[in-house]
Amino acid sequence: MTGPSITITPNPHRIRVMLGGTIVAETTRALTLREGAMPPVLYIPREDAEMDLFARTAHRTHCPHKGDASYFSLTAGGVERANAVWSYETPFPAVAAIKDHLAFYPGKVDAIEEFED
Repeated sequence: MTGPSITITPNPHRIRVMLGGTIVAETTRALTLREGAMPPVLYIPREDAEMDLFARTAHRTHCPHKGDASYFSLTAGGVERANAVWSYETPFPAVAAIKDHLAFYPGKVDAIEEFED
């Protein structure tokens, strides 16, 4: 049995993630992951996130196509969102490009904005 088709491509836009009126991540190096019929997910390099606003949680999930995901809560501008961010610390080889990247649940942040530079 094979899984859904997964593609990872560089995103050509500036991506900004906001919570509580604060920029929690901003990058021009995001990756767009497309998996089957699911909505595309933006993965942002950790170096482009304000990691002091992130707190690792005990929550974990497993994806049979990407591996084990770790989660972070996010606190900014007086707003806290539990398990708002996930990361594949040791992704499977087919998706190795997302290692050291973060993905954000759109409903747990104020905005995930894309700008053309």
